Amino acid sequence: MLLSVLLEFAPNVGIGYGVAALGAGLAAVGAGIGIGRIGGDAMQAMARQPEAINDLRANMILMAALVEGAAFFAMVVGLLVIFVK
Repeated sequence: MLLSVLLEFAPNVGIGYGVAALGAGLAAVGAGIGIGRIGGDAMQAMARQPEAINDLRANMILMAALVEGAAFFAMVVGLLVIFVK
């Protein structure tokens, strides 16, 4: 379904723009899933070992920032494909 919609609008927009938008969207979805898993697993670990909450929280924030940074770079690459010729 998604591919047919993308191919329908491809002649008007250009296939490069559609692929760039799709890549940026997939990067955002992947980052959301990754950060959700990091947060969920960290909460489970905190429930199991309450004495390690500070260490787990610091590691959780660091890993979430790294995942978000990778998603940011993927979206920047998508925007560069769209605006730089």
